[in-house]
Amino acid sequence: MTEKDLKSIDVQLPENAYRELNVGEVYRPILAPEYYFAEVTPYSIIMGLILAIVFTAASAYSGLKIGQVMEAAIPISILAIGFSKAFKRKRALGQNVIIQSIGASSGVIVAGTIFTIPAFFILSLSIDYFTIMLATLLGGILGIALVIPFRKYFTTEMHGKLPYPEATAITEILIAGEKEDTNQSKILLISGLIGGVYDFIITSLGWWQEVITTKMFPIGQAIVDKSKIVLKLDTLSMIFGLGYIIGLEYSTIIALGSLLSWLVLVPLINEIGNIVVGIALNPIAKMSAEEIFKNYVKSIGSGAIAMAGIIGIIKSGSIIKGSLKVAFKELFGNQNNDSNLRTQKDIKFVFVLSLILSSLLAFAIFFTGVYHLSIANALVAVGIIFVISFLFTNVAANATALVGTNPVSGMTLMTLIVTSLVLSMLGFQNKTGIALALIIGAAVCTALSVAGGFITDLKVGYWIGNTPKNQQSYKLLGILVSAATAAGVVLLLNSAYGFDTNIPGHLAAPQANAMAGLIEPLLSPKAFVNWNLYLIGALIAIIMNFLKISPLAFALGMYLPIELNTPLVVGGLIAYFAKKSTTDKIKSEERHNKGTLIASGFIAGGALFGVIGAILKLILNSKGIDLYNYTWSNTFQAEWLGLGMFIIISIYVYWQTTKD
Repeated sequence: MTEKDLKSIDVQLPENAYRELNVGEVYRPILAPEYYFAEVTPYSIIMGLILAIVFTAASAYSGLKIGQVMEAAIPISILAIGFSKAFKRKRALGQNVIIQSIGASSGVIVAGTIFTIPAFFILSLSIDYFTIMLATLLGGILGIALVIPFRKYFTTEMHGKLPYPEATAITEILIAGEKEDTNQSKILLISGLIGGVYDFIITSLGWWQEVITTKMFPIGQAIVDKSKIVLKLDTLSMIFGLGYIIGLEYSTIIALGSLLSWLVLVPLINEIGNIVVGIALNPIAKMSAEEIFKNYVKSIGSGAIAMAGIIGIIKSGSIIKGSLKVAFKELFGNQNNDSNLRTQKDIKFVFVLSLILSSLLAFAIFFTGVYHLSIANALVAVGIIFVISFLFTNVAANATALVGTNPVSGMTLMTLIVTSLVLSMLGFQNKTGIALALIIGAAVCTALSVAGGFITDLKVGYWIGNTPKNQQSYKLLGILVSAATAAGVVLLLNSAYGFDTNIPGHLAAPQANAMAGLIEPLLSPKAFVNWNLYLIGALIAIIMNFLKISPLAFALGMYLPIELNTPLVVGGLIAYFAKKSTTDKIKSEERHNKGTLIASGFIAGGALFGVIGAILKLILNSKGIDLYNYTWSNTFQAEWLGLGMFIIISIYVYWQTTKD
């Protein structure tokens, strides 16, 4: 049909946007599939690419300097709205989705780059611009291509079954930005300011403690000293907001995974040491609970995530088979019935297949030409990239849809371990082997990071009604520009600051240091991996699946720090009580949706002010100025104040949500 103007459309998500559909019920997005709307325009492409370049540079700098990659998708959504209003572009909803999708390439490419590439400099290995760009670009292309065949499954068939917290926040922001002076826009703006300022005070000023622990009580300190048992709670409003959107069921499962790690496994490992060698000689007893978690329990969590991914692949085998069947039918000329709808049009599978094969071929040529591998060894390296990327993109997409967090660092560590062992068996126990493993790790890390971010983009497009083909095509362009930018920025930052701890002002690069610390001993003649820890995690995931508990949600809880998981339960409880605050079903749904808007504001405000805080910190640090109050924030009084403020903001959300 002909293009339709958005002015005659009610810019409002349908009431079935966030719930499961009844039998025979169909979700109809804001931009009706029967009509065409302005999406891909010179304005949306240019603006998306500019934001991709800017956020790639900023994210790479902040990630390497302070260990925190700037959240890109949400601030870019806000900026897209701001620019459309500044340039007086009316009815820009479809274009803003494209801007967000292109611009958000920055954060996912940066994560893939800075988690691995700086390890080259840390280990004194040589690497050039072309190699960095090629590894991340091809990895990014692979991540997109592997997600496209499953787009319909994740966005349409799983509608209402997965919470998509980040996609929800982005969608609410874009819709509110399209409206003129509505109550919803006001709610989003106020909650965004409250959440943003609240989080800025914590992270940039240190007026009260971000993470409160049971150590604030004398008995809590005694327990952690003796038994290594400690509970923690992060007081950031954006994490609380994630919990509200995730809901009580999944947030509880995630928290239970954390409780197993911190209340059972950490003290158990310590106690085993006491039993075996005695308290006086137990080296583990000298570790903090955090060190025990990092050195031992996190590996169990990684094993659980890997097994949860395998279980997910097995359980969705029919979905994978069906998706590939439809794709191959299209390849041989048979069209899917849904393909006539604009909102169901993907890039043709023949092109997707070409992207995958071209990426793998480029890797093979690179390995033989640059690292002089035999064709057989090059095929082994390419096989590792493809198999792990194919298996784990499903995990990355599921995790992002479930909790808004992609455990890409854990999956990359698993990739490096497997890769190092394979290369060791092939005789590459040298610097060439380390470089090869890091390149493979960078490619897989980028593929998984991009897959998680891209499923968010596609869900936003599904809710609003954008054409998937447009998002997929121009996401590839965003990946190209972001990869080219990230490679140059990393080399520039290495020249300007370096990663040597002996140099003042060096870049910390915590994730890359962890990768470097792991991979060097693995590719030594006496490489050792404690596979028993990974096996224990795998068995736990199998048990959770047998008990009909989401193994991935539980595994994420085991792997992620406990302080990030406990506030999710608080947010989930507020969502539950808000919905149960009235027996009127319509009013109950209205209150819950209002809470979702407030939670989205918290996430948006926290992300935007986080970017502002990071930029401000980097600028002031270069002048020797630090606004953060370290002395006060490390006191017990600051912890008590943090607890009090968290309680206040929780009560505020419940009050606002239930207020008619």
